[in-house]
Amino acid sequence: MDLRALTETLVRRGEPAFRERQVWQWTARGAAGYDEMTSVPAALRASLVDELPFSTLTVAHEARSRDGTLKLLFHTADGHPVEAVLMRFRDGRRSVCVSSQSGCPLTCTFCATGQMRFRRNLTASEILDQALHFRRLEPIDHVVFMGMGEPMLNIDEVLAAARRLPDLGVTHRRTTISTVGWLPGLRKFVDEVEEPIRLALSLHAADPALRSELMPVNERYPLSEVVAECRRYVELRRRKVFVEYVMLAGVNDRVEQARALADLLGPDAFKVNLIPYNPTGTFGGSSPKAIEAFEGELRRAGIPTTVRLTRGRDIAAACGQLAAA
Repeated sequence: MDLRALTETLVRRGEPAFRERQVWQWTARGAAGYDEMTSVPAALRASLVDELPFSTLTVAHEARSRDGTLKLLFHTADGHPVEAVLMRFRDGRRSVCVSSQSGCPLTCTFCATGQMRFRRNLTASEILDQALHFRRLEPIDHVVFMGMGEPMLNIDEVLAAARRLPDLGVTHRRTTISTVGWLPGLRKFVDEVEEPIRLALSLHAADPALRSELMPVNERYPLSEVVAECRRYVELRRRKVFVEYVMLAGVNDRVEQARALADLLGPDAFKVNLIPYNPTGTFGGSSPKAIEAFEGELRRAGIPTTVRLTRGRDIAAACGQLAAA
């Protein structure tokens, strides 16, 4: 739902301010359309149907994985592709991965999104409508800004969307915003966000030269500066930063590279999440043995480390695979 347009429409019609709250509350609770909003006058509901589309996005394609993951390809009103994913876990968690941009301009070599054409930033309403689509299917309790795009390049709209998520049943502590290290947006996040929203750093190599090969953004914003900013977040907010590290066979998965990562991070400020590589046609994934050895080295250095459970790989919905045409 275009929340700015909703406000303008209701003001233009001379409706009392509480009508906007009513419409949003129904929407956030999973209403399928205006007709279900029984506390809103029928005449107003009928007018909204005619004047304001219920969603800023239209569904173009749906894919279902064997493991229960659901991937949606949306189109914006101006025709740009956006993908989002609902991940269902056996413990009952329902986590939505949303996109903040259509495409991504930062061209990380291991990420399928980085190989597609960048279109534009998404609005807060377009980001929210991804989560709202899944909320209409079932309750959700986690949201990660780890889909298409770099959230810190669109930080104002991302934060506006994140601050609405508690109305959908997703607390700030269960909301995670990821970055490859775009420093202007990261600094704004560290300085201004007082809500306990989680921060994740997409790192993937402790060696600056290798990281620059994998992630060209490292040439513009060096890893040392990015890690220093993450440490400032920890000092100010007293919350650890999650480090995402995709495991690429023969590239960044050697034990000595784990030691270098441990030296870079230290034991107090970060938690590492190792990500088995999901095929995008560029690299090979590390073996389970290599991942286990890498994890063990980090744990011996006192760094909390987990290995991500891959979801939706068979429908190209896993980490790094989103690449709408």
